[in-house]
Amino acid sequence: MEKYGVNELRKMFLEYFEKENGHLCMKSFSLVPQNDNSVLIINAGMTPLKPYFTGQEIPPRRRVCTCQKCIRTGDIDNVGKTARHGTFFEMLGNFSFGDYFKKEAIHWSWEFLTRVVGLDPGRLYPSVYVDDDEAFDIWNKQEGIPAERIFRFGKEDNFWEHGSGPCGPCSEIYYDRGEKYGCGKPTCTVGCDCDRYMEVWNNVFTQFNNDGKGNYTELSQKNIDTGMGLERLAVVVQDVDSIFDVDTLAALTAHVGELAGVPYHTDEKSDISIRIITDHIRSVTFMISDGIMPSNSGRGYVLRRLLRRAARHGRILGVKGTFLASLAETVIETSKDGYPELEEKKAMIRSVISEEENKFNRTIDTGLSMLNDEMDALRKSGSTELSGADAFRLYDTYGFPRDLTEEILEENGFHMDAAGFDAAMKKQKEDARSARGKSNYMGKDATAFDEIDASLTTAFIGYGRLKNESTVSVLVSREDAADYGALTETLEENEKGAVIVPETVFYATMGGQEGDFGLIENNHGRFVVQETVRLQGGKVAHMGYMESGSFSVGDAVTLSVDAENREKTCANHSATHLLQKALREVLGTHVEQAGSLNNADRLRFDFTHFQAMTAEEIAKTEAIVNGMIRKALPVVTEEMSLEDAKKKGAMALFGEKYGNTVRVVTMGDSVELCGGTHVSNTSEIVTFKILSEAGVAAGVRRIEAVTAGNVLAYYEQMERLFRETAAAVKSTPEQLKTRLKALTAELKALEAENEKLKADAAKNQAGSILDSAVEISGVSFVAAQVTSADPNEMRTLSDRLREQLGESVLVLAAEADGKVLLLASCTDGAVKKGAHAGNLIKAIAGLVGGGGGGRPNMAQAGGKNPAGIGAALQKARETAEAQLS
Repeated sequence: MEKYGVNELRKMFLEYFEKENGHLCMKSFSLVPQNDNSVLIINAGMTPLKPYFTGQEIPPRRRVCTCQKCIRTGDIDNVGKTARHGTFFEMLGNFSFGDYFKKEAIHWSWEFLTRVVGLDPGRLYPSVYVDDDEAFDIWNKQEGIPAERIFRFGKEDNFWEHGSGPCGPCSEIYYDRGEKYGCGKPTCTVGCDCDRYMEVWNNVFTQFNNDGKGNYTELSQKNIDTGMGLERLAVVVQDVDSIFDVDTLAALTAHVGELAGVPYHTDEKSDISIRIITDHIRSVTFMISDGIMPSNSGRGYVLRRLLRRAARHGRILGVKGTFLASLAETVIETSKDGYPELEEKKAMIRSVISEEENKFNRTIDTGLSMLNDEMDALRKSGSTELSGADAFRLYDTYGFPRDLTEEILEENGFHMDAAGFDAAMKKQKEDARSARGKSNYMGKDATAFDEIDASLTTAFIGYGRLKNESTVSVLVSREDAADYGALTETLEENEKGAVIVPETVFYATMGGQEGDFGLIENNHGRFVVQETVRLQGGKVAHMGYMESGSFSVGDAVTLSVDAENREKTCANHSATHLLQKALREVLGTHVEQAGSLNNADRLRFDFTHFQAMTAEEIAKTEAIVNGMIRKALPVVTEEMSLEDAKKKGAMALFGEKYGNTVRVVTMGDSVELCGGTHVSNTSEIVTFKILSEAGVAAGVRRIEAVTAGNVLAYYEQMERLFRETAAAVKSTPEQLKTRLKALTAELKALEAENEKLKADAAKNQAGSILDSAVEISGVSFVAAQVTSADPNEMRTLSDRLREQLGESVLVLAAEADGKVLLLASCTDGAVKKGAHAGNLIKAIAGLVGGGGGGRPNMAQAGGKNPAGIGAALQKARETAEAQLS
């Protein structure tokens, strides 16, 4: 039998079903589930195909085959400890949606393994569900397998079901790897827990429906769902010990062993770490290639946990510095045949891994030190349990992951008080909530708004209009955001407060769009709306003040939105949609919205990305957005079910919660879920200009930009600044560049001259200081006040003096702007005789109103009392004499 590689086996499987058996070969789906909240990450070959099995969607063909990348973390604690477990794997599968059934599925599985791959039929053993005589007969009579070689197993092993719904019996195929992998027991056979008989293929015959009460009925459309682990198949074909020894993973284990200086299979303890790193870097690489970014929740936390676990085991192996990005390159190199996107996104993968590994390295040292101290204390006390409060302190103060604490404790024979940890976490959240101050109208603090009848609501009717008639339902008198306020029947002239009505054209701040402002008025009152706020329970508060007259509850009023402000805000909001589309095109599909703010002045867009954008990327992004503006794309808004919106490919926006019916905004290829207001055509945005791009958090960048008339205003401001700058340096705008070059050259010459003068002054000062040196026990001692209070210049002077004096103790003091700087240094010979710069500084710092310390050979301190310098220098001599005596 030829020992095919992993990439060859993948290709052989897909080509067999595509070319010989009429299947549509589909590429692996993303690890990020689409329209499926039942799983966090794709964990089986059939998971992305569930809509076809359930009939929710029509499959592109009734016969399909795939090789699906999958991740399962349920057994993460066992990964490495055994060679059986892993988080990442590839699942080969052929599927029938109401087309072929048992006869074909069984035949093709047998034919592929024996004829195509070349496995010895005498070493293959099928199994069937105990009551599935149909499958038994197909194996026995059609494929010619002797009855004694077909095993019948019960529901636990050979019947697939998941609660109520479609289910059915299974037929598995086992391969006898030989006695060398067996347990040696006389009873060892198919189904034994040892590694001799390995399951390589599983045919699931979905033919029943379970009503959830144990009643089964035949399905009118029967399906086939098969699965075969690619790495498991490679273990059999290549005749190796485990998945970590197949060709693609062996390249990784070898790379890890090379970095650690410990080849795989030479030390069992090291092998555990090598297996963990090998497995986890595969998961990490594939997750990032699908746009998953490290975070503290959801898929991002799974990624972060895997990456940090791998990084820690690198430390256990003694690997120095960051190393995971180099291992990712091996993953890419060995897997790009089946997954070309790995090569396409290699730079991004490397950058994300390196950034996260560096971040982890910065926090883990402190955390490990603290945890080691805690374990030492436990050993001394004879306890085996780390308190939940101490574990939480590691997590909260030092960023040390909970699961890492638990893992390290377990490795050292300890455990953590999980309940205590959870209690500390809960208390922190409660304390944070109770301590949260009143910062704006949407705070959680109790206000008069909480007293409003819960049945009152406000409907927004302002998508296509800027004016409406309504009736005042609630009035609130409130001075500012810190004021509790009061429900009132009347708002008088100059009084601040809020107006609530049943219907409004005012858009309330939400989804990154700032609320409208404008006027509410009638014949006897005029209220200026300065802010529109969404309250709990579907109410909208128009915040502002009574400019004239008064309002009473029940008054008929006219609401008018400021048209210019709405128009500019719409332009900026629509531009953010185009910007996100452009960023995903320029930077990659890992870009997702992480926050936004759109008002009449500018737009601010936060997005996930791992490094600063280049000037070229910014220019390209601008060009794409302006291109879509010039195309005058119609802005189409539709209401539909959330499910239909997702099918349409609509992107959900940061921080939004959606009901069953959502609003979808389409501008060309940009399709997003959005409840905000927009232009009717992209040409109304006029033009788009990025003002800045900067980082605001780990892995999050921020762009600020302007549109329409604000772009012209920006250029006018820049032109004015340009002219003012030219005038300031006595130049014209046309000659400014030449003038600045000349000034720069002149400045450099002056700086060089200044440095020379400072050096001469320091030399002269050093000479006078040397003259004041005295000898204490064979060591030269100097205590002097110097003119420069620059720490670097003081250290340079100290070095020069030591060169001249030989074995010496030096104390220098300087004063600037009412502050004192003290510096002490001792040569190695002086230290051997008892001198200690740190202790010397401690002894004299108090005399200048400060404190400090340091090492035996160098120390410094600051102070606020220049009048004490003389006394400090005198005390320095006394201290030096005591140290050297």
